[in-house]
Parts: sequence; structure tokens; C-alpha cells
Amino acid sequence: MASADEADATKAPKIFHCRLIPPRPDFAFTMTDEERALMGRHADYLRAKLREGIMIMAGPVADPAGPWGLLILRAGSEAEARAVTDADPVARSGRGFRYEILPMLSVIM
Repeated sequence: MASADEADATKAPKIFHCRLIPPRPDFAFTMTDEERALMGRHADYLRAKLREGIMIMAGPVADPAGPWGLLILRAGSEAEARAVTDADPVARSGRGFRYEILPMLSVIM
């Protein structure tokens, strides 16, 4: 039988690294006004997740191959993390954004 500490550990939220891949490598530099407005809704959505305690941090990554978005989430499961990313206005926009979600094996906080 699992100890109380072990049971709590299995119920503890997990941390997920979510990579938002834009529809084109130069997206950050070539956004249209409509895309810029969409990114504003995306930022508002993420700020709400921060207030809810689900998001830990987010921001663009200056990858030489093309910028992409980093989102670090606290969720009970990968399905819960996927529900957060699926509800993001950019993911729902039909404009070619997609998230890759990877669970962190361990975290130092």
C-alpha cells in the first residue's frame, strides 16, 4: 500500500513544456495586423491562465531557425495540459499554429 506522501506525489500537478510552433518560421517578423490582434488575444488568454495558477511562464524564444513560443504549465495530466493549449485562441484560429507538449521529468523551483 502506498504511503500518504507517495499518494500525494501521484496527485501532485505535473509541469509541462509546451512549444507553440507558428504557421511560418518568420511569423514573429511578418505578422499582419489581423495576426497581431490574434496574438493579443493569445496573450490575454495566457495572462488569465497565469492568474488561475495554471501557467508558470510564457514567452517567445529567439531560435535561430525561427522564433517559437514557450509555455510552461502546471497540470494534473497531459490531457489537462492539452485542454489548455487546445483552448488557446491561436490554436483555435485555424491559421496553422500547433503545440508540442512534453512532460518535465523533474523540476527545480
